[in-house]
Amino acid sequence: MQLWPVGLIVSEVCGLIFVVHVERCRLLCAFELSLCCMDASSPSSIDTSPQNRGDRHIQPGKPYPRGATWDGIGVNFALHSAHADRVELLLFEDADDREPAVTFELPEHTGPIWHGYVTNVRPGQLYGYRVYGPYDPANGHRFNPNKVLLDPYAKAIGRPLRWDDSLFGYDVDAEEDDRSFNTQDSAPHAPLAAVVEETFAWGNDQSPEIPWQDTLIYETHVKGMTQKHPDVPERLRGTYLGMASEPVLDHLKTLGVTTVQLLPVHAKLHRRELLRKGLREYWGYNTLSYFAPEPEYAANGPTSAVRDFKMMVRALHDAGLEVIIDVVYNHTCEGNQMGPTLSWRGVDNRTYYKLNPDDERYYMDYTGTGNTLDPGDSYVLQMIMDSLRYWVTEMHVDGFRFDLASALARELYDVDMLGSFFKVVQQDPVLSQVKLIAEPWDVGPGGYQVGSFPWQWAEWNGRYRDTIRRFWRGDRGMNGDVATRVTGSSDLYERSGRRPFASINFVTAHDGFTLQDLVSYERKHNEENKEGNEDGHDDNHSTNCGVEGPTNDPEVIERRERRKRSIMATLLLSQGVPMILGGDELSHTRRGNNNPYCQDNEISWYDWDLDEREQKFLEFVQRLTAFRQEHPSFRRRHFLDPVDESDGSGDVLWWHPDGREITDGDWHDEGLHAFGYLLRGQNLAPDSQGRPRTDDSFLVLMNQGGAPVEVEVPAETNELDDVHCAAWHVVPELAEFLDDPGPVEPGGVLTLRPHRLLVLRAEP
Repeated sequence: MQLWPVGLIVSEVCGLIFVVHVERCRLLCAFELSLCCMDASSPSSIDTSPQNRGDRHIQPGKPYPRGATWDGIGVNFALHSAHADRVELLLFEDADDREPAVTFELPEHTGPIWHGYVTNVRPGQLYGYRVYGPYDPANGHRFNPNKVLLDPYAKAIGRPLRWDDSLFGYDVDAEEDDRSFNTQDSAPHAPLAAVVEETFAWGNDQSPEIPWQDTLIYETHVKGMTQKHPDVPERLRGTYLGMASEPVLDHLKTLGVTTVQLLPVHAKLHRRELLRKGLREYWGYNTLSYFAPEPEYAANGPTSAVRDFKMMVRALHDAGLEVIIDVVYNHTCEGNQMGPTLSWRGVDNRTYYKLNPDDERYYMDYTGTGNTLDPGDSYVLQMIMDSLRYWVTEMHVDGFRFDLASALARELYDVDMLGSFFKVVQQDPVLSQVKLIAEPWDVGPGGYQVGSFPWQWAEWNGRYRDTIRRFWRGDRGMNGDVATRVTGSSDLYERSGRRPFASINFVTAHDGFTLQDLVSYERKHNEENKEGNEDGHDDNHSTNCGVEGPTNDPEVIERRERRKRSIMATLLLSQGVPMILGGDELSHTRRGNNNPYCQDNEISWYDWDLDEREQKFLEFVQRLTAFRQEHPSFRRRHFLDPVDESDGSGDVLWWHPDGREITDGDWHDEGLHAFGYLLRGQNLAPDSQGRPRTDDSFLVLMNQGGAPVEVEVPAETNELDDVHCAAWHVVPELAEFLDDPGPVEPGGVLTLRPHRLLVLRAEP
């Protein structure tokens, strides 16, 4: 798909704006009509110079909606602060201004909501707040009116943060005692919000609504995927519009993925200590705003971020791809008590954060980042829900992956899956209809909750990741657990009435080794993070196949390639929802860094210059995803039933290399290096539209060992139903590194090479 020319976008957007304004109030003046010649999705397109801004007056306004809401004439500002004494609204004319041009005291507060309506304020207006109240850290209060604060509901970042000591609520020169009081004015340095116009020419955009069982997720980073792509126009690399470009869309479609899962796109903060080391907050799990898209990924400056993000979503939808975003509602970028005062801390510290009940100067930290948001507070919960709904209704995303989701269930201290957050999501008419994926753990006590989330939720299955890694590394005694994982992890999800697609199956993700590194390194190599290689996980369940890191040894390379293919095939042929780490299909290496959260460079950016080996692996993955899509046997809506030989029923028969069904004792045989399963394709459950399905029967064989194994293949697929097998054929999509044996007679013997997964199709 080609990107729309700017002029076409402008004309469509402006046409919609005119209709909306006429229907809303029919009060457009000549100046407002002139807006129809501008791109109203970009705040910078509005002229807010002094001669055009006119007189501004403040009125009481309304307490809802929170944030800054433009109605075509003026802007309503509403801010929640339950413990404030008063609130000032600051209007800045330019991002370089060191002080506001206009300051208003918000004239009303309805309950804990402070609000005011200002006339002659338009999209593009930069603003912030000063909030007055007690500075009493021992009792959880950290108000400091010397700090200009970002609106927690800011929908665009009009000016990024500029690090300075004035951004801290305490005096950083007072031996870093957070109980001291910093009188420095942060106005020249604080991040500022920008008022936005939300109208956009969506046209007939709609979600592709891919059924869960047909979903194939591709986890990627906006910048990392596009920064080095040679066919993406240079000015669009690393941006939302780069993700929407034709070369990227073509790659995603050819790869066969259905759903793009983006690492955090909420506006983020680069921590000061990282910048001092020459590093950056690359992944984005350091949220500065839950409503504003990250401005660094905007192609035309920070104020175009909202428009660019919407254009990206529209292009991905037009290509038939869903968009899921990774969200971080468990903590914020303000860190612990020694962190800066940028937004929530200065607006109302006691409301937004979980404080230590024994000493409210400190924060409860279930995330390892210094603080934890408090969704047990109704207004914090409302902020989270408003943010989620905004990204669905206004930005058109199709779902969310929740970082450290167990923290959202901690209303007090223990994890409660019946907590308010999950109840509110369940009854919400918007959010209950999108894809919800939990990272089902946090770092607090009792935080590992794989298999425990409510029925509407899918979960990152960490058990699947660890089991498949260990099996293909060669760990013994894994066969039984592998069998459970590849058939959908019924032990985790079936008893609660969930389906196989509750399991998001993954072997690699942004956190940890890439697939190439998983077979190339036995140890992490995080030295470039400048933390003494102390960060990141030590137990990666990986193997270097004989040499640590890069090598030209052809035998080592072949062992790595066979393992890579077997791991990828295991992932894509397992029941449940597979998730591919972006770049794995390109054999991307991070040089052994398993925690590159701060590596905004070639360690993280995908390398599109493929050699012959890498190109062959890409083609293998493309064939494999097409095979999965073609055969519903590997995309079932219900858990598999074991075969009952007495009546011929059942879906799966576990197969021993000796040519017989596996017994209970075989599962505990640590000397058994290979096994398989017969997946019957007849009488599949109907699809999501109720249409009957049928498929071939397949024999999946896996050899984790370092020596070949002779496997006697079954003589029939279902003897009692008189479904016999004329021959077994190796599936060509999985036949690399194999001397094609041709058709294998029923009951015949096949040699399964080391570290190989092979699939055979039954010819009826």
